[in-house]
Amino acid sequence: MEVSGFFTAIIIGLIIGALGRLVVPGKQNIPIWLTLLIGVVAAILGTLVAGALGVADTSGVDWIELLIQVVFAAIGVAIAAGVYGRRRVH
Repeated sequence: MEVSGFFTAIIIGLIIGALGRLVVPGKQNIPIWLTLLIGVVAAILGTLVAGALGVADTSGVDWIELLIQVVFAAIGVAIAAGVYGRRRVH
């Protein structure tokens, strides 16, 4: 992954986190900063996986890479909501 790809993944990750949260059904009791952090991590992981699969460099929008990133974000949000939600209940 190039340096520009890494920074792009971080910027896109902020959006990916929000999309991942929208994909997960129900209310997620996690703070917005955690959602954004999950999105950044999901964007980086999605970019790495897409590169490994050979679908990262296409002409136009990389829809498959975007889908992989959103799936990672949705999984991350679901896990965080389960862990964070249980920890906050008294």
